[in-house]
Amino acid sequence: MKLHNILGAAALAAAAAAIASPVQAKDLKIGLVLSVSGPYSDYGKQIQNGIEAYMAQHGDTVAGRKVTLIVKDDTGIAPAVAKRQAQELLIKDKVDILAGFDLTPNAFSVAPLATEAKVPMIVMNAATSSITEKSPYIARVSMTLPQSSWAIAQWAVKNGIHSAYILVADYGPGHDAQQQFKKTFTELGGKVLGEVRTPVSTPDYAPFLQRVKDTRPDALFFFVPPGSSMVALAKNFREMGLDKLGIREMGPGDMTDENSLPALGDNALGMITAFHYSAAHDSPENKAFVAAYAKSHPKDRPNFMAVGGYDGMQLIYKVLEKTGGDASGDAFMAAARGMAWESPRGPVQIDPETRDIIQNEYIRKLERVDGELQNIEFATFEAVKDPGKQP
Repeated sequence: MKLHNILGAAALAAAAAAIASPVQAKDLKIGLVLSVSGPYSDYGKQIQNGIEAYMAQHGDTVAGRKVTLIVKDDTGIAPAVAKRQAQELLIKDKVDILAGFDLTPNAFSVAPLATEAKVPMIVMNAATSSITEKSPYIARVSMTLPQSSWAIAQWAVKNGIHSAYILVADYGPGHDAQQQFKKTFTELGGKVLGEVRTPVSTPDYAPFLQRVKDTRPDALFFFVPPGSSMVALAKNFREMGLDKLGIREMGPGDMTDENSLPALGDNALGMITAFHYSAAHDSPENKAFVAAYAKSHPKDRPNFMAVGGYDGMQLIYKVLEKTGGDASGDAFMAAARGMAWESPRGPVQIDPETRDIIQNEYIRKLERVDGELQNIEFATFEAVKDPGKQP
């Protein structure tokens, strides 16, 4: 073989290797922006636990690419910190995908960066309806507050609840919950007797609940941040005897999430909630998820945030299998639109129009089963799209 032919063949082989190697060998870097410290650190922990449970089941390689996770702490409701951490992930770490986002203000602050960098951004918890409208590169696998607020309003009117008082925390998710519940409830003939927005973090709801007590509605619809705020609200509700007046407690299901149940205790017994996930959900997929979670994190109970992390990784894996490992923003989002799978929560799909999650909403009652508090599902609204984006 002549020398120039040998050099030509070598050059072609090198060029082919250069083209092939980024997809075949380059690690898939996922940058997670989560609350690792601060008052919402449990949110970040649950999402990470769900991610780890998925990878324990399905391995750390997808479409020939080894998955590397880089976690950045946003410290809680801190949009400027979240934005700075995302910038570092994009510029210094050169991540292929941004993910996590347990809190709405932080997701809002990072959305423009995803647009500018054309990098997929997978929201695993933050629930304000408009988040997916902030960037064409956002897909959400968790929920929106209007989904569960719509479902509980539907159930309430169909089950003899004619009047309600609305109490919500004064931030994006609370506003969404308030607006959707009021819209659906009144359209179906229900009457809202009063509304109040409370500080996001308050140790005492008694002054607000006194207004509810004076008004005597059939039910209180509420949304406050899960955790210490919900514990305080449930305690005050019982201490003030609102339950003895026959006022029903109802709201979105994150109010009685599995991680909060030990702290809520019997103060929350009988609460009616609407939600997309309960650890007690009876399906093979959920039993496998709960078992995988228990194996990797035996001291914790999986909750909806853990499922958000689990399904976030499920979406990423399924999309990359479809694209042959291509995680570029436009290819990723094209493949994600309409993607459907069987989640531990039931059947889910990424809405091809809004890039939001379509899922079942279950009506649940908090009961003690074999000595353990559980959200027991007793009714289902199937394939609920985000009502906040419906005409």
